[in-house]
Amino acid sequence: MTLASLLTEDQIISELVCSDRWQTIEEMVSRLISIGRLEEAHRGDAIAALCHREETMSTGIGFGIAIPHASCDAVSEVTACFGRSKKGIDFESLDGKPAHLIILFLVPRDQFQTHLRTLAAIAKFLNDPAVRELLNSAVDAAQILAVFEKKEAPKI
Repeated sequence: MTLASLLTEDQIISELVCSDRWQTIEEMVSRLISIGRLEEAHRGDAIAALCHREETMSTGIGFGIAIPHASCDAVSEVTACFGRSKKGIDFESLDGKPAHLIILFLVPRDQFQTHLRTLAAIAKFLNDPAVRELLNSAVDAAQILAVFEKKEAPKI
Protein backbone atom coordinates (compact mmCIF):
# COMPACT_ATOMS: atom_id res chain seq x y z
CA MET A 1 0.00 0.00 0.00
CA THR A 2 1.21 3.53 -0.80
CA LEU A 3 0.07 6.92 0.40
CA ALA A 4 -1.47 7.58 -3.00
CA SER A 5 -3.60 4.46 -2.59
CA LEU A 6 -5.16 5.98 0.55
CA LEU A 7 -6.49 9.01 -1.31
CA THR A 8 -8.95 9.77 -4.08
CA GLU A 9 -9.82 13.21 -5.44
CA ASP A 10 -12.90 13.17 -3.19
CA GLN A 11 -10.65 12.76 -0.13
CA ILE A 12 -8.74 15.94 -0.97
CA ILE A 13 -9.88 19.38 0.13
CA SER A 14 -7.86 21.81 -1.98
CA GLU A 15 -8.81 24.78 0.22
CA LEU A 16 -10.01 24.24 3.76
CA VAL A 17 -12.56 26.78 4.99
CA CYS A 18 -11.91 26.28 8.70
CA SER A 19 -9.80 28.60 10.81
CA ASP A 20 -8.48 26.47 13.69
CA ARG A 21 -7.27 22.92 14.26
CA TRP A 22 -10.47 21.71 15.92
CA GLN A 23 -12.59 22.98 13.02
CA THR A 24 -10.09 21.43 10.62
CA ILE A 25 -10.57 18.02 12.21
CA GLU A 26 -14.35 18.42 11.99
CA GLU A 27 -14.23 19.61 8.36
CA MET A 28 -12.03 16.71 7.30
CA VAL A 29 -14.11 14.11 9.17
CA SER A 30 -17.23 15.62 7.55
CA ARG A 31 -15.64 15.14 4.15
CA LEU A 32 -14.94 11.48 4.91
CA ILE A 33 -18.59 11.05 5.92
CA SER A 34 -19.97 12.90 2.88
CA ILE A 35 -18.09 10.61 0.49
CA GLY A 36 -18.96 7.41 2.35
CA ARG A 37 -15.54 6.63 3.83
CA LEU A 38 -16.86 6.98 7.39
CA GLU A 39 -20.34 6.38 8.72
CA GLU A 40 -22.25 9.31 10.23
CA ALA A 41 -22.85 7.17 13.32
CA HIS A 42 -19.07 7.16 13.92
CA ARG A 43 -18.57 10.93 13.60
CA GLY A 44 -18.40 11.51 17.37
CA ASP A 45 -16.03 8.61 18.00
CA ALA A 46 -13.67 9.66 15.21
CA ILE A 47 -13.59 13.31 16.27
CA ALA A 48 -13.15 12.37 19.94
CA ALA A 49 -10.21 10.08 19.12
CA LEU A 50 -8.54 12.72 16.92
CA CYS A 51 -9.09 15.52 19.46
CA HIS A 52 -7.83 13.35 22.32
CA ARG A 53 -4.63 12.67 20.36
CA GLU A 54 -4.29 16.35 19.54
CA GLU A 55 -4.72 17.35 23.20
CA THR A 56 -2.08 14.82 24.24
CA MET A 57 0.47 16.30 21.86
CA SER A 58 0.01 18.53 18.84
CA THR A 59 0.30 16.82 15.48
CA GLY A 60 1.79 19.96 13.93
CA ILE A 61 5.26 18.72 13.03
CA GLY A 62 6.60 21.94 11.51
CA PHE A 63 7.45 23.01 7.96
CA GLY A 64 3.76 23.86 7.43
CA ILE A 65 2.64 20.27 8.05
CA ALA A 66 0.11 18.74 10.45
CA ILE A 67 -0.80 15.07 10.65
CA PRO A 68 -3.84 14.62 12.89
CA HIS A 69 -4.23 10.89 13.45
CA ALA A 70 -5.80 8.40 15.81
CA SER A 71 -6.69 4.77 16.34
CA CYS A 72 -10.39 4.08 16.75
CA ASP A 73 -13.14 1.54 16.24
CA ALA A 74 -14.87 3.78 13.68
CA VAL A 75 -12.86 2.36 10.75
CA SER A 76 -11.95 -1.11 9.52
CA GLU A 77 -9.01 0.07 7.38
CA VAL A 78 -6.73 3.09 7.19
CA THR A 79 -8.90 6.04 6.19
CA ALA A 80 -7.38 9.37 5.18
CA CYS A 81 -8.19 12.88 4.06
CA PHE A 82 -5.82 15.56 2.76
CA GLY A 83 -6.52 19.25 3.25
CA ARG A 84 -4.68 22.40 2.25
CA SER A 85 -4.97 25.88 3.70
CA LYS A 86 -3.29 28.75 1.92
CA LYS A 87 -3.84 31.05 4.93
CA GLY A 88 -2.53 28.43 7.35
CA ILE A 89 -4.00 26.90 10.50
CA ASP A 90 -2.47 27.03 13.96
CA PHE A 91 -1.75 23.45 15.00
CA GLU A 92 0.69 24.56 17.71
CA SER A 93 3.46 23.20 15.52
CA LEU A 94 6.92 22.55 16.87
CA ASP A 95 8.33 25.46 14.84
CA GLY A 96 5.47 27.82 15.80
CA LYS A 97 4.38 28.25 12.16
CA PRO A 98 0.89 27.55 10.80
CA ALA A 99 0.10 24.32 8.96
CA HIS A 100 -0.77 24.57 5.27
CA LEU A 101 -0.72 20.86 4.43
CA ILE A 102 -2.81 18.59 6.64
CA ILE A 103 -3.18 14.84 6.32
CA LEU A 104 -5.71 13.35 8.70
CA PHE A 105 -5.90 9.60 9.08
CA LEU A 106 -7.69 7.03 11.19
CA VAL A 107 -6.48 3.48 11.78
CA PRO A 108 -8.36 0.54 13.29
CA ARG A 109 -7.58 0.30 17.00
CA ASP A 110 -5.84 -3.08 16.74
CA GLN A 111 -3.40 -2.09 13.96
CA PHE A 112 -0.58 -0.40 15.87
CA GLN A 113 2.16 -1.26 13.34
CA THR A 114 0.06 0.01 10.43
CA HIS A 115 -0.52 3.22 12.37
CA LEU A 116 3.22 3.75 12.88
CA ARG A 117 4.07 2.86 9.26
CA THR A 118 1.42 5.25 7.93
CA LEU A 119 2.62 8.10 10.12
CA ALA A 120 6.25 7.48 9.13
CA ALA A 121 5.40 7.30 5.42
CA ILE A 122 3.49 10.59 5.53
CA ALA A 123 6.27 12.35 7.47
CA LYS A 124 8.93 11.04 5.08
CA PHE A 125 6.94 12.04 1.99
CA LEU A 126 6.23 15.57 3.25
CA ASN A 127 9.80 16.04 4.48
CA ASP A 128 10.79 16.76 0.86
CA PRO A 129 10.61 20.54 0.23
CA ALA A 130 9.95 19.91 -3.48
CA VAL A 131 6.88 17.80 -2.62
CA ARG A 132 5.58 20.51 -0.29
CA GLU A 133 6.05 23.13 -3.01
CA LEU A 134 4.19 20.99 -5.56
CA LEU A 135 1.31 20.40 -3.12
CA ASN A 136 1.11 24.09 -2.25
CA SER A 137 1.10 25.19 -5.90
CA ALA A 138 -1.35 22.58 -7.24
CA VAL A 139 -4.53 24.22 -8.54
CA ASP A 140 -7.03 21.52 -7.59
CA ALA A 141 -7.59 18.09 -6.04
CA ALA A 142 -6.59 16.29 -9.24
CA GLN A 143 -3.18 17.98 -9.28
CA ILE A 144 -2.69 17.33 -5.57
CA LEU A 145 -3.47 13.63 -6.07
CA ALA A 146 -1.06 13.54 -9.02
CA VAL A 147 1.75 14.71 -6.70
CA PHE A 148 1.08 11.73 -4.41
CA GLU A 149 0.95 9.37 -7.39
CA LYS A 150 4.00 10.69 -9.25
CA LYS A 151 6.43 11.38 -6.45
CA GLU A 152 6.75 7.71 -5.50
CA ALA A 153 5.18 8.06 -2.09
CA PRO A 154 6.71 5.59 0.37
CA LYS A 155 5.00 2.27 0.93
CA ILE A 156 3.10 1.75 4.13
